[in-house]
Amino acid sequence: MSARTDSEQQGAADAADAADAADATGDADEATGSDGSDDSGQAADADFADADFDAAAADAADEECDQEYDYEDARRARWTATATGALLTLAGLAASLMRLGGAAPAFVPAAYALGAVVCAVAALLGARGRTRRALWLLIAGVMVMAFGDQAD
Repeated sequence: MSARTDSEQQGAADAADAADAADATGDADEATGSDGSDDSGQAADADFADADFDAAAADAADEECDQEYDYEDARRARWTATATGALLTLAGLAASLMRLGGAAPAFVPAAYALGAVVCAVAALLGARGRTRRALWLLIAGVMVMAFGDQAD
């Protein structure tokens, strides 16, 4: 086996290694098994091409499945994000109004109101189809409300 130097290209070192292996066994066919696999048991590229897996058929089935559920799932996600955002907005505003007249520090109703505003923005984004961003904003809005509640 030859060592590769910095000036030698990778392909030349691989060719030299293959030539050394062929010389050591006396025949290049003995370096690989008769079934096309090398000594480590890995299949050759030709055997992999003959596999039963049909990538084109799998892609066509995935596209058909995606087309069947895309519009329905997207509509459901939009409605869920919008309804959840509206519900959390109303809950945050109600909690803010309830805490406003109490003995709680001013930070608490402000946190509930800010969380409600964030949830309202999430509801608007959900209605426009930006459901991932709406989800993250809903999480952020509820976290702001929870931090305000912990300050009480």
